[in-house]
Amino acid sequence: MFFSSKRFLSFGFCLLTFALLSACNNSQKRTEKKIEKDRKATTIEGTLVFNNVTLDQADEKGRPLWKVKAKQATYTKDKNTAQIEKPTGDLYQDGKIVLQVSANSGEVQIRKTGNKIFLKGQITATDIRNGAVFKGDELEWSPKDDLLLVRNNLKGSHPQLQASAKEARYFTRKQHLELFGQVAAIAKDPDFQMKTEHLLWQIKEQQAIADKRIQIERYKVKTVTDRVEADQSQVDLKTKIATLKQNVQVTSIEPPVLMSSNLAVWNLKARTVVSDQPLRIVHQTENAIITANQGQVDLERKVANLTGGVQGINNKNQAI
Repeated sequence: MFFSSKRFLSFGFCLLTFALLSACNNSQKRTEKKIEKDRKATTIEGTLVFNNVTLDQADEKGRPLWKVKAKQATYTKDKNTAQIEKPTGDLYQDGKIVLQVSANSGEVQIRKTGNKIFLKGQITATDIRNGAVFKGDELEWSPKDDLLLVRNNLKGSHPQLQASAKEARYFTRKQHLELFGQVAAIAKDPDFQMKTEHLLWQIKEQQAIADKRIQIERYKVKTVTDRVEADQSQVDLKTKIATLKQNVQVTSIEPPVLMSSNLAVWNLKARTVVSDQPLRIVHQTENAIITANQGQVDLERKVANLTGGVQGINNKNQAI
């Protein structure tokens, strides 16, 4: 009896061991199948997802081109592209930080497009060298070209100027901002606004250059004092002197004077207009017209100095 009980216990132990091993094997097989299933799902999706990551890229000399932190990054299978969420980071030039950026989302293209970054949604880019801040809906950074593109509702701010446009190109090495489409730029001391379709803002040189028809309005306590239009212009943002060329028209509210010429230098602070080319002046309330080969008009003092072929006529067709 004892022997048979022992055999029974031994047999029972073997059955239990077999059952446990079988259960372990089944569990392992189920785990392996789940892993294999997950692997297949990842392969089908063709992406890798990382949370709280830092992405960076260097040039052929090992110098950083950009470094971006993101809440989440989703890589394509070939790792050429990464979709990023809530990115913030630094953009480099010659190994030094030139711009700091942030956005709602973005895309990093590493190999095929030559190291480009695309950001979308409430983008902000700040040039740490001069303090200029650019905002818009889309941003593209091409480090090989030293070029930053801002599209859709650009707004640029700097102590020199506040500007808006449909889009802009920022040449980071030159620190030049080229604005396109419905350009409006506001400066202070004195307050004036420029409106045109194309404006080149040279931040380092403190110049604003337009090669399209431009309108410039000078304000005093939010009231227009003078308005100027011309086909071409260059405004020195430091001295507040504008050089105007081709089909120049100057309108003064007080005194009520209209001036026209093909060249004029307008001092916005002093309210003087100087031309060394033929000009025509119309006093609107007195209905007087004066022409001359050249002249200087002081709108603040209401005085005009005209030389060379000066002729005048009043509303009674009488010479003056």
